[in-house]
Amino acid sequence: MTELTCFKTYDIRGQVGENLDEDIAYRIGRAFARVMKPGKAVTGRDIRDSSPRLQAALSRGLADEGVDVLDIGLCGTEEVYFATDHYGAGGGLMVTASHNPIGDNGVKLIGPGATPISRESGLQAMHDMAAANEFGDPVARPGTITPSDPRAAYVQRVLSFVETDKLGTFNILVNAGNGAAGPTFDAIEQALTEKCGSLTFMKLHHTPDGTFPNGIPNPLLPENRPMTGDAVKAARAGLGVAWDGDFDRCFLFDENGDFIDGEYIVGLLAAAILAQSPGEKIVHDPRVMWNTQRVVKEAGGEAVVSKTGHALIKATMREVDAAYGGEMSAHHYFRDFMYCDSGMIPWLLVLAHMSDTGKKLSELVEEMRARHPSSGEINFRLSDPESAVATVEDTFAQGGEIDRLDGLSVAYKDWRFNLRKSNTEPVVRLNVETLGDAALLREKTDAISKKLSKYN
Repeated sequence: MTELTCFKTYDIRGQVGENLDEDIAYRIGRAFARVMKPGKAVTGRDIRDSSPRLQAALSRGLADEGVDVLDIGLCGTEEVYFATDHYGAGGGLMVTASHNPIGDNGVKLIGPGATPISRESGLQAMHDMAAANEFGDPVARPGTITPSDPRAAYVQRVLSFVETDKLGTFNILVNAGNGAAGPTFDAIEQALTEKCGSLTFMKLHHTPDGTFPNGIPNPLLPENRPMTGDAVKAARAGLGVAWDGDFDRCFLFDENGDFIDGEYIVGLLAAAILAQSPGEKIVHDPRVMWNTQRVVKEAGGEAVVSKTGHALIKATMREVDAAYGGEMSAHHYFRDFMYCDSGMIPWLLVLAHMSDTGKKLSELVEEMRARHPSSGEINFRLSDPESAVATVEDTFAQGGEIDRLDGLSVAYKDWRFNLRKSNTEPVVRLNVETLGDAALLREKTDAISKKLSKYN
């Protein structure tokens, strides 16, 4: 059996024509059907040129195993999450490479109720079946492939997170990055306009285009942020929103065009959720967490830390019945959205929070930045990550409180850091934060960075 290298820990990603093609997608569909036995499954796709062909092959594979397929077409990953739960399907498959290079594509797989699938819960078995390719003939009664459109119901679910009649008057700049977000946003905008006439939207790179004429949409990269930030300033908007390719992540810019780092968005969303439902549990990742923990405590909630990663965050949320979970990487999860991540709910919640407080976005994050400055995630590509992390621990962990939940975390009374090794490449990721001391932040970030750089 030849290994299919497109299978990763939680999903499928590869280079089209190299380790992922229509034949492999067809086999994935048949393997998914045999392992999950879904009866009924949802498929969707992003805007990449290869996505329609791969989605069609997946759907054929499912149907040839007797699965009835609901094809929801061009959409975001969260719409497949929603549709799988909405239709009571036994699984969902989203063809997307999100923000990966233009020649890539992949498949995100979910189980009933939009639950994650990992190697342990079925992905490894699917790999083995697809790699062996011993399926034989299709079943005597193949399943059907039926176009379906759950978007109206999805929009109502998204809007249920805010009281639309209480939203203030705002000009908002949205940048879909020529990804899949445009049509879905238009449906949300139409429903919003019917409920409240106080919002004006200006659209940038809104038309889906698989050639990505304005670059791969990944607003997390610093070099990509001015595109949205400059447009916010030019339009004199009160808020800027940008999405990645399958819009499971959204990124926010204040009225000055300044990018808001993910850990502060987690704090904002925690405050917004707790203002609606005091006492709820809020899950967060351990990379940068002091601001989130303070905000949650002051708002009367309970902060719960979880290892980084969508499957792990979702599992922790289900375990403790958390209302919201957030990662600094711009993934935001909601109990009332099947514990799944959404790129549309966060900006609406922030807008509602701005309306409730009467504050600009810059004002809402100003105190957070001052009280809890952070370095942002710094990536180091190193020749020997193991030795690099060991050296940092020997040098900087003496006298600190050590935690190994997710990489190496070390906390002192006025500063802390987290250092994590990548699971897939020779990279370590550093985050540093302090209690209100920007000079200490620079000092400790520089010192750890210099130590790590010796292993380049």
